[in-house]
Amino acid sequence: MARILIPIDGSETSLRAVRWLIGQIRAGATHELHLLNVQPEILTGHARAYFARTDLDAFMADQAREQLAEAERLLTAAGISYQSSYDRGNAPEVIAGHARKGGFDQIVMGTRGLNSISGLLLGSAATGVLHLVDIPVTLIK
Repeated sequence: MARILIPIDGSETSLRAVRWLIGQIRAGATHELHLLNVQPEILTGHARAYFARTDLDAFMADQAREQLAEAERLLTAAGISYQSSYDRGNAPEVIAGHARKGGFDQIVMGTRGLNSISGLLLGSAATGVLHLVDIPVTLIK
């Protein structure tokens, strides 16, 4: 059984990746799926000056739940089991770290297109993940 990590940012391309994977699983393959949402770390002192850390943590958890909700709904409707979680930090580094620590066999993720100069063909998160992992990465446009 392949262990697959699916980074979800709430974008249409990340949901297309989930839909593509549902089609693959319906074709007969068995997989262990893990949805991962990565929230940016709020490092600015201005935010911390006005909001308690617990309030910022609660806000990020709410954002993660919102961004994971549609992917979770799609998988549940298809009768496919999954786990989901969220973390904070630099998305490519966090995704690569989860892939290594979790012993995942593959990453399936959407690409958002032009996010920065470093991502002329792929989104910057997808580009970063490709450089940081040594497992197969399937990108869905």
